Amino acid sequence: MTAKITRFFREKRPDTPILVVDLDAISDNYQALRRYLPLAEVFYAVKANPAPEILGLLAELGSSFDTASRAEIEQVLAAGAAPDRISYGNVIKKQKDVAWAFEKGVRLFAFDSEAELRKLAESAPGARVFCRLLMTCDGAEWPLSRKFGCEADMAKDLLVLARTLGLDPYGVSFHVGSQQTKLDQWDIAIGRTSMLFTELSEAGIGLKMINIGGGLPAHYRDDVAQVDAYASEIMRAMTRHFGNDLPRMIIEPGRSLVGDAGVIEAEVVLISRKSYGEDVRWVYLDIGKFGGLIETMDESIKYRIETPERRGASGPVILAGPTCDSADILYETHRYKMPLSLKVGDRVRIHATGAYTTSYASVNFNGFQPLQSVYI
Repeated sequence: MTAKITRFFREKRPDTPILVVDLDAISDNYQALRRYLPLAEVFYAVKANPAPEILGLLAELGSSFDTASRAEIEQVLAAGAAPDRISYGNVIKKQKDVAWAFEKGVRLFAFDSEAELRKLAESAPGARVFCRLLMTCDGAEWPLSRKFGCEADMAKDLLVLARTLGLDPYGVSFHVGSQQTKLDQWDIAIGRTSMLFTELSEAGIGLKMINIGGGLPAHYRDDVAQVDAYASEIMRAMTRHFGNDLPRMIIEPGRSLVGDAGVIEAEVVLISRKSYGEDVRWVYLDIGKFGGLIETMDESIKYRIETPERRGASGPVILAGPTCDSADILYETHRYKMPLSLKVGDRVRIHATGAYTTSYASVNFNGFQPLQSVYI
């Protein structure tokens, strides 16, 4: 947690739950990625946190943007980014939204199926298109496999068809999975992409771009490598498979740019046990899955949790949210420990929550308000 966030909590003592994000930390993360991976163009994944303060900051710093909807494109344009700095990266788009984006000047579109490709040919004629490859996402704590992408043989045929339909078969994308912990996954994905580049070259199509997606991690409960280690592995894979003839590189970080920049402060609402002989306490917070912590689903993302007002001996707890939904349990299998002195009303800090919290929070489930956020 940064000094700015610590000072904010101390001086403001805000109502909870609240997310506080340090914009300087985001700037530092962006600059570090540019320093360690200078050949890759950064397209921030807006879905991670679409706050105007973040979009405006990144637009000023020169970032481009990966968007998934008309609303996200509107937000990015409002932040001052030109349409040629926008990728419409969702492979599932309404025809009318494709037409609208093209009219606004967006010229870079993703697809992974023939039906989507034909939408693009009709509503975005001549646009640059890239095909997303299917990945297994081994090692990712939040996998993105099955729903997105197609196999390499289909991708080849679709990119050939793109040319026939009057589009520009521009490149290939993949995503090795969000919060990817295995550095070698980029080598596997880049190797498959390189083979596709070769096959299409033999078919008379010279692809120009590789989009290596996201996957760079934030720092949650488990240790992960630093960004420089990921960058080195990515560039090692690029030179191994493409030699000196490197295509244009795009990277779509979200979690790694904004995750560590944010901290949620919550409050303990209830502490209870389910039987007289049970040692494990149930600790209910005023935030849960529906308040912005949906990535605790299946206990996939394991946040670092701190009790700043309590120290000393600790014991196992099951952490849950405040709603009347039995699915609103954060951690039960991965047993967390909290001080035995913990009391109702104590503050709890959930670290590295700048990404995929406010953007996932429900509008008004059970009458609880959406997660409030402050950007400092």
